[in-house]
Amino acid sequence: MKINSQLRSSAPLLDAYLAYFEGDFTPFTIPGHKQRASKIDPGLGAVVDADIPLYGGLDEIKLTNQVLKESESLAAQLWGADFARFSTGGSTHANQALILALGKPGDKVALSRTAHRSVLSALVLAGLEPIWLTPEIDANTGVPLGIPISELERALAEKPIALLLTEPGYLGTISDLAPLINKAHEHFIPVIVDAAWGGHFGFHADLPKHVMQLCADALITSVHKALPGYSASALLLARTNLLSADRLEQSFETTHTTSPAGAPLASIDAVRALLQTRGPELLGELLSNIAEFKAAVQSSFDLPIFLNASDFPVGRFDPAKIVLRANQLGASGVEIENLLIEQGIRVEMADRDTLVFLATLADTKEDFHKLAQVLIGILKSVASTPRPSATALSWSVIPQVAISMRDAYFADTQLVNAANAIGRTSADLIAPYPPGVAVIAPGEVLTEQIVSGLITSQKAGVRIAYATDPTLANFRVVSLR
Repeated sequence: MKINSQLRSSAPLLDAYLAYFEGDFTPFTIPGHKQRASKIDPGLGAVVDADIPLYGGLDEIKLTNQVLKESESLAAQLWGADFARFSTGGSTHANQALILALGKPGDKVALSRTAHRSVLSALVLAGLEPIWLTPEIDANTGVPLGIPISELERALAEKPIALLLTEPGYLGTISDLAPLINKAHEHFIPVIVDAAWGGHFGFHADLPKHVMQLCADALITSVHKALPGYSASALLLARTNLLSADRLEQSFETTHTTSPAGAPLASIDAVRALLQTRGPELLGELLSNIAEFKAAVQSSFDLPIFLNASDFPVGRFDPAKIVLRANQLGASGVEIENLLIEQGIRVEMADRDTLVFLATLADTKEDFHKLAQVLIGILKSVASTPRPSATALSWSVIPQVAISMRDAYFADTQLVNAANAIGRTSADLIAPYPPGVAVIAPGEVLTEQIVSGLITSQKAGVRIAYATDPTLANFRVVSLR
């Protein structure tokens, strides 16, 4: 039976995916479920029978039809790049692939401290050394505003081979990017932007431009975060006047699976076609729904309880981001999250002062209405005396580097209790998750602020990830010689 989709004619991978299920195939290839696992067990089949591979699925085993290459070319054209690859390993893989392509061990890169842990892990793999750039913090909200030009100018003295930024930040704020990109290019330094949360940028007049429109050299974005793509689908786009296309291709293939699933790839292609054909219309509806939702909830409270574009310089905040300021209600964001879960509503992130609600093109006006009704009741029940804005640990730590991340990663290590860990060099990368921004990285000194802050955050209900001892009773540190 023919599967109807308005996107098929302009999305080659989507068309290939749907065509496979419209055909009559008898595969003697991987994957081993053969799209027939339901004959063995209905539950297993429900999970895997819609899964087809790239090789022998979306295309022939020998990639005879070059469907992936055609789709990636269409994405490059849309975003104004000359290199594009689709990843089934999320922005994590795309970050690692791009960073591996930058230089050689010992080279330095200027890097935003608000970077995702995948960027730091990539530095270990590549042997690159970070020059940390500290974000400016907004005094009124406690939110990182972005990297000021003065931080980049300071870093230039150490001769970085690249500038790596994370834009937008997890809470929706954006650096003043044009001056940063221009300054880096004055020194022939490529600018790479992890825009995992900004895949929708550039496709509506009321949204910020995407960074390729601002002349950045590479853009990495998740197609499953702000866009309606398959889990772990991501897009890497680049211009190759300051980056090597050969190195990018080599690094991408080195770090990607050799058995990519078809569904994530087809979804990237379909989302690209969706943005190209209906982006302004659908994003306009989303922005309208978000504005109505925030106004409805805000009308029940005197103090502003959401971050808004008006809180920041023009063009420096994502209007599609919904960030609730629990501190303005004197409430705990984690408690609010738990009460929402009881009502069947899950949020993207919650800590003591903040909740993040992820809204996408898939949300309807009815979804926002339901959330508003439930949320207003909960917020009224927990509201108390407002407390001042505080800057989360992820945004406030200024690292003290003792040894390189790579040296710490491969060093002999030991577990010591929390009290004795203070002053020692961490062997772990530890981050509240989400957002996955490192509070401490391998090779950095564990200070009292970091140790006590992590323990306090965990006790408040925040998930602390990647520590060897998840209880935080002990910390893994570099052994003393």
